[in-house]
Amino acid sequence: MAVAALRSPQPRTSAAASAGRLFAWLALAVGVLSAGAALLSGPAYRVELLPLSLATQSVRWAGTAAVGGAAIALLAVLLTLGASARRRWRRRAWLALVVNVVVAAGPLYMYHQLQNQPHIHDISTDTVNPPTFEAVVAQRRGARNPIEYVPASAAEQRRGYPDIVPLRLPMAPSVVFDNAERAARTMGWQVVAAAPDKLRLEATDTTLLFGFKDDIVVRITPQDGGSVVDVRSLSRLGGSDFGTNARRVRAYLKRVATASGAP
Repeated sequence: MAVAALRSPQPRTSAAASAGRLFAWLALAVGVLSAGAALLSGPAYRVELLPLSLATQSVRWAGTAAVGGAAIALLAVLLTLGASARRRWRRRAWLALVVNVVVAAGPLYMYHQLQNQPHIHDISTDTVNPPTFEAVVAQRRGARNPIEYVPASAAEQRRGYPDIVPLRLPMAPSVVFDNAERAARTMGWQVVAAAPDKLRLEATDTTLLFGFKDDIVVRITPQDGGSVVDVRSLSRLGGSDFGTNARRVRAYLKRVATASGAP
């Protein structure tokens, strides 16, 4: 009797806290399943288990589900804030919220890019006389996008990516070519052809998740005792590249400039 009287009474778990626990479990399950769908859709497409349309749709579904999971997780967090809720339930609710937000961030960012970037898939520093492809032509058999430059892309590019311009360097073309080839290999591109005598190289870059292949041609032109570097990056499929080719060209030109000692 005396021992029982000395024990502090255990607080009852409120109905709200119990509901928060259930919502936390539900949100966590949604987040994990959505993460699995988003991460596995690309590899499934690469090994031909899923067609491209279904693989990309899986990413959209995963993002939509994760947004719903984040809402449920937020409700779980609010319901487990009370003193009657156990600490591990609160941690689970916060974990579910973080997982769903992270999973939803990727598809939401892609949607933002799709709405705000030009719907083009061919980027060239020279839109008047763009570099042409030769060595990769055979590898592009079956590609959905034509290898010929579409003049309409130039206007879209100027509006969306006005900073994509030729790189001018006060160095001999042979030296710039060596730096250009080294930069291409450093970026993980598969160099298909490197022709120092023609001051041009062609390469292919493969995206990480879906394994999309984009082709690149680099042309170096002697000018005023220095060199002009032009780059063209072309996707093999897809109407919009979500800004991938522009980011690739920017990163590449920056590497070449740095290797050449330019600011």
